[in-house]
Amino acid sequence: MNVEYTGRQFEITPITRKQVEGGLEKIQKILGSNFEAHVILSVAKRRHIAEITITVRNHPSIVGLSEAPEMVTAIGASLDRIERQAVKYKTRWKSKKRQARKKMEMAGGAPEETNIAIAVNGDMTTAVPVKVHSFPSVVKVTETHVVKSSNSVSYKPLTLEEAVKEAEFRDREVFVFRDLQGKVKVLHRKRDGKMELIEAP
Repeated sequence: MNVEYTGRQFEITPITRKQVEGGLEKIQKILGSNFEAHVILSVAKRRHIAEITITVRNHPSIVGLSEAPEMVTAIGASLDRIERQAVKYKTRWKSKKRQARKKMEMAGGAPEETNIAIAVNGDMTTAVPVKVHSFPSVVKVTETHVVKSSNSVSYKPLTLEEAVKEAEFRDREVFVFRDLQGKVKVLHRKRDGKMELIEAP
């Protein structure tokens, strides 16, 4: 893992490096050590912006961009985004690898289906071709990867419009907030891209 730092109106201290490299060690457990990271930390009008780009060989870059009143918070949010994207990337990569393995097994002569003929009333002239499909006896279950995150929760009351904007800004599929009356509500992005509002009882 090679890390390159760029500071714009911000001095990169050993504490900052320690925070970034500590977060990248978690990502290293997901992606392995075969990646490079470029960290750009900047300050503009009291806004601290952290942009972390991870480049994995022969694959698109993973980018985490976040801004906050303090640099520590901005770096933490950027690392969270990269970690989520890294988990998605790893899941897709494993899925592609599994599909390629299945294709190779099928090409190697492992039959998925068997052709037989069934005769009606014992007369072979009325035989009907039938395909018999075989299914795996054991269903493989992938292990879930759980990451604790406080970035999916708003601690101040929000209107629905503010909550949607906040969920978009934080790049969240699920976002929990309280409305102005204090009721707990959850925004959930469905597979078709639409936001679904769930009201807690």
